[in-house]
Amino acid sequence: MLKTSLGEGAELRPLTPDLAEEFAAHIDRGREFIGRHVGMADAIPDADAARRVLETFAEKAAADTGRMWGIWLDGTLVGGVLFRSMDFRMETAEAGCWLEPAAVGRGLVTRAVGVIIDWAIEVRGIHRVDWWASTENTPSINVAKRLGMTREGVAREAYLHRGERYDMEIWSVLAPEWRAARDA
Repeated sequence: MLKTSLGEGAELRPLTPDLAEEFAAHIDRGREFIGRHVGMADAIPDADAARRVLETFAEKAAADTGRMWGIWLDGTLVGGVLFRSMDFRMETAEAGCWLEPAAVGRGLVTRAVGVIIDWAIEVRGIHRVDWWASTENTPSINVAKRLGMTREGVAREAYLHRGERYDMEIWSVLAPEWRAARDA
């Protein structure tokens, strides 16, 4: 998947190491907002760190174990979605997202995650897509709901972030559920 329109001046395209400066500037703009729930904001203090993260995901893409895409709105990188992991033997993937404040409330993440789920299921043969969200991250939980995922439970104190432990909700969608909802 190279470049996909998300409508309304937004597009989804791969985040690659050559975009490290732009990625770092995006993280800087949204650092505190993104960092409330996503460790990436703390892991990317500068362009060198951004490049290392993007190189890691380029390696994952080459090994077919993960992917990362950026969301551009009117030509500006404002967020992203990813498959943190992909396991083709088990036919599973774990999706995630982040967004800077200027882009909130437009449905960009929901549309972008829908695109990558559809790609994973229809093109790559993934059967199950997982979504983990802090119980305190209402926007992320709402994305899971809008995508028709099923809440499976809570992993207690499963996420250590900024020195605190957070409970994580586990959501998923299975390929037959995804297809049925999409085609309805």
